[in-house]
Amino acid sequence: MQTIVGGMRRTFLPLMLAFSVGLAPLPASAQAPLKNALAPAQAAAVDDAIQAEMTRQQVVGVAVGIIRDGQIVYLKGYGQADREQRTPVTTETVFSWASNSKPLAAVAAMQLVDKRQLDLDADVRKYVPEFPDKGVVITSRHLLSHQSGIPHYGNGPVIPTHRSYSTSKPFMDPILAVDSFNRSPLLFKPGKKVSYSSYGYILLSAVIQRAGNDQFESQIQERIAKPLAIKTLQLDVESRNQSEWAAGYIKTKDGQVIRAPEEAHYWKHGAGGFKSNIGDFARWAEALINRRLVSEEAENQMWTPQKTAEGNVTNRGLGFIVQNQGGLKVSHNGEQPEAATRMVIYPKARHGVVIMCNSGFANIGVFSTAVYSALNRK
Repeated sequence: MQTIVGGMRRTFLPLMLAFSVGLAPLPASAQAPLKNALAPAQAAAVDDAIQAEMTRQQVVGVAVGIIRDGQIVYLKGYGQADREQRTPVTTETVFSWASNSKPLAAVAAMQLVDKRQLDLDADVRKYVPEFPDKGVVITSRHLLSHQSGIPHYGNGPVIPTHRSYSTSKPFMDPILAVDSFNRSPLLFKPGKKVSYSSYGYILLSAVIQRAGNDQFESQIQERIAKPLAIKTLQLDVESRNQSEWAAGYIKTKDGQVIRAPEEAHYWKHGAGGFKSNIGDFARWAEALINRRLVSEEAENQMWTPQKTAEGNVTNRGLGFIVQNQGGLKVSHNGEQPEAATRMVIYPKARHGVVIMCNSGFANIGVFSTAVYSALNRK
């Protein structure tokens, strides 16, 4: 038996190595040529932009994917996956998706909507009665659009259920992972406003598991990873050896970049529990652009800005940030202490950029902006 204190179990490296990162541009890895590759001048401009931003932000390692005309045209790694071992980032390096796992959960949910197995406007307790009654109805739509009132990590009291479990990793099951926050009071009545919540997406993962009659991770693998031939996508479990795993880096208060403690994020499930290499992250974005995973009706729901109960329009769709910026822009960021990721796609224009980074302090949006600026340079 094992007692989980505070609703989570974390694994740390025994040693943190601390020394500052150099400011010289770090070498870029080699990449296999793609069928519809960028022109050499554009590729060089992207390389220069990424390496300049890495130097400016003191970032250790980055991987980039570019999609144009609905196809991946560029994949490349820059800098170091493990600075202490001097292991370069390549297109095979595996990074945490962090909160870019949330769009995965959203697509899995909308696939169930397509199958009429999930009602977005039903009380989540219809699917997960183990979740305590809060005296108000919380729906999957509330969870998807961050209007549930469930707290995030630091914006209100987070009260777990403390109990013993018969397995060493009970939170591999999202139904049990809900114990990490399920006694927390709501911050507001569901539907009142947008307030970002990763805990809400852990509950959503439990809803998807019950509605889909299969383990949440299995649904991700069977309905998303396998159809897209995505082979490196998996939950971040420390016992699953990953030879290409990127070490993470954090920045101290005095500006030094040091190796981060290693943490297994599997317990977050659709909130932030997945990892893959840049090629598979790009294939995911490519599939979204080409509508390979859900129906047109489901896509329209995902990418329609949701309203609050009072009718105020937000910038949140179902699982994505949705904006009108040079056409429909769909995006999501991910951030954990040891990783940062970004996906930005323009579905109607059929292009996009994905970024993965092993330095959680990175301003990841600046990297995607730098890539687009390089691509648009005359």
